[in-house]
Amino acid sequence: MSKRRLEGRVAFITGAGSGIGQGIAELFAEEGAKVALVEVDEAKGRETLAQIRATGGEAELFIADVSKEVEVQRAIEETIAAFGGLHHLVNNAGIVLVKPLEDCSEAEWDAVMGVNVKSIFLTVKHGLAHLKQAEEATIVNMASISSFVGQGSTPSYVASKGAVMMLTKALALDYARYGIRVNCICPGITDTPLFRYHVSRTPDPEATLESRSARVPLARFLTPKDIAKAALYLSTDDSSGITGIAHIVDAGYLAAAEWDNRQI
Repeated sequence: MSKRRLEGRVAFITGAGSGIGQGIAELFAEEGAKVALVEVDEAKGRETLAQIRATGGEAELFIADVSKEVEVQRAIEETIAAFGGLHHLVNNAGIVLVKPLEDCSEAEWDAVMGVNVKSIFLTVKHGLAHLKQAEEATIVNMASISSFVGQGSTPSYVASKGAVMMLTKALALDYARYGIRVNCICPGITDTPLFRYHVSRTPDPEATLESRSARVPLARFLTPKDIAKAALYLSTDDSSGITGIAHIVDAGYLAAAEWDNRQI
């Protein structure tokens, strides 16, 4: 049962239209937050909006490309106008490019960095003045297990997630004086529409799912709600003494140098 731990607070969540972002938005609304759903895909954003309102939550949808400053600034301003303040930033929006570096165009590289890293710069830049006015304000950024280890054929994505983790630490130091806590979450393999799409593009999707699952000690994929619970924890006073961390939620993935459930 919800404890309404975010009652009366305002959360700005990017990439809220599906997957992890949708899970975070729904949980935050359940916990009493007024939720600003920030999404570039209007149709997906409206699905999340309808779901939250159908369960009695309070939310508004703001359409924005989070890699563009004018659109982020407008979304922040519209959030303040709609809800009267800002307490929590959740920088969840992200994209992945599966392509070796030598085949990656400059535009593709910039797109990944724009959504995954530059967006954090922009939301913090334009949200900071409002966060300073809020008690117990927090920023949660979405990093990855790829902030720690590499993976094949995704150099732009891995570089961006390494940057997210280090940017998080730098911001935590800069804004500690204001009582603003800044942390990031590093998810492992999470069952989202984007993950399923990439699996579907492999030669044998069922075999791919089996091999991916076998790498995980808990022998299951994470769900968006698993990650949402971590975001909630880092946004409430349950984590009041925590800032500047990379919070790993990976079902044990990074604990082993190698692992195969099929050989246990």
